[in-house]
Amino acid sequence: MAACGGQKNVDFVPKPKGYPRIDLPGHAYQTLEPTHPYQFEYSTYARILPDTFARAEPHWIFVNYPKFNASIQLTYKPVLNDPNRLKGMLEDSYKLAGKHKIKAYSIQEKVTRLPSGIWANVIELRGEVPSQMQFITTDTTTNFLRGALYFNTATDNDSLAPVIDYIKKDMLHMLQTLKWRK
Repeated sequence: MAACGGQKNVDFVPKPKGYPRIDLPGHAYQTLEPTHPYQFEYSTYARILPDTFARAEPHWIFVNYPKFNASIQLTYKPVLNDPNRLKGMLEDSYKLAGKHKIKAYSIQEKVTRLPSGIWANVIELRGEVPSQMQFITTDTTTNFLRGALYFNTATDNDSLAPVIDYIKKDMLHMLQTLKWRK
């Protein structure tokens, strides 16, 4: 009866907006098993899963963060010393990143030289986009690797900001430790 107006003279105060608490572990890394043409260090809080997409190619994997419901999708392709093949892979990668223009309010690309001498293009996207960070790296003759961060949730990116920043640091660490296998 109290819920239907039985109480008089009760002051109702709206509660402030709340955000879920996200406890982030410290960064710790392990080396990828030597089963791929690339090697890097990835988070000890992540697990490596094969890409089971019907058109997935060998050496396509997910660096999966089960606690955060997120994954870094890695797609590897051999360049086969074919400049036209490399050009097509680069165009496809930029086309995939460009699909986020509709919802992104900022897309920043940075070209960086990694400790191994490899060059990488790091693309950061801001806004309500499905992928907040992507990278492309190649040695131009043999190896091509693309990485993209995805969350399997409908939560707004501003609520996920601490987790996005946490995984971005892990992605940069992956790049800093990336080496091509012979």
